[in-house]
Amino acid sequence: DLEKEQLKTLKKVVKHFENGFPLKDVAQITEILNLCADKIYEQEAFTEPLCELIKLFGLPFQKRKSSDEANYSVEVSQSITQLGYLMSLRSSQVRIQICKSVINFFDMELPGKLLSGYQPTSPNYKIRMAEIGGLAEILVLSLTLVENQLTEKLWVLKALQHLSTSGESCEQMVNVQGASMLCLCLNGADPSGQLLFRSSDILWNLLEKASKEEVVNQLRSLECVHALKEAFVELVCGFRHCDHQLRNDLLVIATLLAESSVVPMIEGGFAKILVVLATCTEVKLPNPLVKGFKLTYSYEDFEMKKLLFNMIGILSKDPSAAQLLSENHVIPALLYYVKQNQRSGFPDWSAAQYEELQLHALAVLASVAPLLVDKYLSCQANTLLLVFLEWCMSQDPFFGRGNSFHGTGGRGTKLAQMRYSLRALRSVVALYDDAVGNNLCDQGAISQLLDILKYAADKSKEKESIALLDIQADIFFILSVLCEDDNDRREVFSCEGIGMLISYLKMDPTRLCSGIGHNCLLLSALDCLWSCVIGCSIAEDCFIEKQGVFLLLDLLAVKDNNLCNIILGILVEFSDNPKTISRMNIWRGKRDQTAANVLVQLWRQEEQDLGVKRDQYGKIVDTKRPVITSFQKQQKVIPVPAWCPSFSIMEISESIRAKIYSLFCKLGFENLPGLSAKDVVTLAIIQHYIDFKIGEVWSEISAEIKEEFRPVTSDERALKLISEMSENTGRMVLGLQTEALERQHHQEIKEEKKIYKEIQAAQIQREMINKSWENFLARTSNYEALKVRNLMEQKI
Repeated sequence: DLEKEQLKTLKKVVKHFENGFPLKDVAQITEILNLCADKIYEQEAFTEPLCELIKLFGLPFQKRKSSDEANYSVEVSQSITQLGYLMSLRSSQVRIQICKSVINFFDMELPGKLLSGYQPTSPNYKIRMAEIGGLAEILVLSLTLVENQLTEKLWVLKALQHLSTSGESCEQMVNVQGASMLCLCLNGADPSGQLLFRSSDILWNLLEKASKEEVVNQLRSLECVHALKEAFVELVCGFRHCDHQLRNDLLVIATLLAESSVVPMIEGGFAKILVVLATCTEVKLPNPLVKGFKLTYSYEDFEMKKLLFNMIGILSKDPSAAQLLSENHVIPALLYYVKQNQRSGFPDWSAAQYEELQLHALAVLASVAPLLVDKYLSCQANTLLLVFLEWCMSQDPFFGRGNSFHGTGGRGTKLAQMRYSLRALRSVVALYDDAVGNNLCDQGAISQLLDILKYAADKSKEKESIALLDIQADIFFILSVLCEDDNDRREVFSCEGIGMLISYLKMDPTRLCSGIGHNCLLLSALDCLWSCVIGCSIAEDCFIEKQGVFLLLDLLAVKDNNLCNIILGILVEFSDNPKTISRMNIWRGKRDQTAANVLVQLWRQEEQDLGVKRDQYGKIVDTKRPVITSFQKQQKVIPVPAWCPSFSIMEISESIRAKIYSLFCKLGFENLPGLSAKDVVTLAIIQHYIDFKIGEVWSEISAEIKEEFRPVTSDERALKLISEMSENTGRMVLGLQTEALERQHHQEIKEEKKIYKEIQAAQIQREMINKSWENFLARTSNYEALKVRNLMEQKI
């Protein structure tokens, strides 16, 4: 009788709250739920009223005041947590009803009638309380309870699918290894296909909204990779539109996993299936791995093709994938697209789709070719690319669509094809492989590249773009590598290349800050100058005769930090040619600036950047270590092996002071035109730079020795003597600087006196003129004065 009364009472409670629970009663309702849950183990009759109560949780809670949502947040979140714990009951009806109520959190309909004086809570209130209560975490854990119950599992996944739209809920799922658990659900037996669809959708949300690194870490197991592979293979041979969409979704997930080197894509065999699938339509070799697959050329298949190309690019970053890519003919498949574009007929790709795949293939080729250089050469890839580049320059009436990422800047032209073909060539040339270089040069690549460079430069004059700047920069890099350490190739380059280099050195310095790549282009041109001209006397003389040294000094005078180092290095290399020094002495910049003056200014700017101490006149402050930088002062004494360079030695290679010193050694330190007293003060430091650096090195040696052990008396005396000599050099230079400033001071005083005398003489002259004028006025306006003047003249 008691149980009947309890059931009757429960029905009354359900009837009373049929329009939703007030927030103030939620805690008591939760207690009732727990009591019912305890009763279920003894009496199944309590299952139905329990489900009815759970169903009411799907309705909006009701509040009397706006502050109720905050005031009852703890009780509500705990109630929703408790609702999740009821998944442990062995009742399919209860579990499904819990999932339905959770789903209703996201799509709540207002009840037809509200309690008097109440209003529904805000739409997102329950979702927020579910996040605070950790409901997503509980539902993920409940997947183990419904492992063998398909219907219940689908409802749990549907609820998790809704919860995964929240970043916080995704983080909770990941905290309990939700990613790996969901991945293992992909291959469960389900004729409807919902299990695969919902699991993959949740995985996608986890990768997007939770910690990607943690999700990938959970999916790194061989078991998860195998589950993903099996699900993908099942969908590859599907014929429905939804199968193709889901296949692409799994392929995106696989791509995200492949970006991590810890995921065993190759070991699990998944990578092989993807590579074979990517190349099967181009190489047309039968393979049992893709048996039953047929490309339909639909939009989904087009997206899959791009994803597979992208996967090859990702795999190429892993050296262990080289054998896999080679065995499955990746290079020939990619080279299939290195040919003149033709409008494809039905049922092949459209012209726009083919162009996008072509550009994508060229981009991937740039990643794969360096890994498979032998295969690349055996397929005559250099020849194909050079022929393709020739077509890119031709007058063939092809107009790129420019629809894709790789087609940016190529609409209406063949610039995109040219850009990615050159990028592929650059990737293999960058290996500095003799076989690649010889293969290219034997086919006349240097002359062809110079023709392309001229073509791109002419196009830039019409309309500049990032694509054109990239093309020119890549050509300069390729030429730099091909001509490096080979005088025969440098002579071939010098016929046409030097004139083109000169035109690039005339670039307006203001364009370096354009933000579209002019600075990279100029650096590439300077690098090409260094590799293709310096070292070949014919090329050097030709460059100098075409005013090349003047243009380098013009660029140096701009004082751009990114350019100064490489320009100074080039000038140092050129300084071995006697014609260079005479050109440097002749050169004059703005305001009659000389080369020596520019070099001194660069030295001062470099020392200021390095934190070298100087007084207000530029004189030495620390005579013991006159050229030491602030960074060197901060370093502690660290004993290093003899083969390891110290801080003083490394500083020489990193700063421009050594290059400036080398140039002055060629120019000389005496009788340099255009130098002020301040410049002469700085020049005194430059002249003894090598002496100061030697003193620095000995100072480091002394400090390292004393750090390890105590030197013997003779060694200590020698170290002290060396230190004193270095300090004496500093004092001597300081004396020279003081003399130079004093001479300047005396010269200024002398010039000041001279100017004062000129002013004084001018003032006396002015007074005499004024007095003469006054006499003249007196004679002409005063008769008596005129008589006196005449008498005086008669007496005289």
